[in-house]
Amino acid sequence: MEARQINISAEFEPAVMNRRRSPRAPVSLDAKLGRGGLDRTLCRVTDLSPEGARISTYSALKKDSVIWLTLPGAGQIAATVRWADDFQAGCLFHRTLPDHLYEALVEVGAA
Repeated sequence: MEARQINISAEFEPAVMNRRRSPRAPVSLDAKLGRGGLDRTLCRVTDLSPEGARISTYSALKKDSVIWLTLPGAGQIAATVRWADDFQAGCLFHRTLPDHLYEALVEVGAA
């Protein structure tokens, strides 16, 4: 019996580890953090996208909790904490920021 050689080839794409919908811009924005629509404590937004933000806080946050961020010139924005580590957290906004508001916050936060 004659041995056959089988050639198998496949195309693949590398796995993309960035699960964000859009890139985040580094910013430094003073904001207020609250629950239930009430401002409670100060926090700092350290990066921002139209869909979410990374914040630094003075109080620990829990994953999946709903918070309210008061951003300069934007008012209160509802968000869900997607991850939390010590005094930093990543938040997903319940509503995407309009382009003009996102761009204005990035400009203010970059100054």
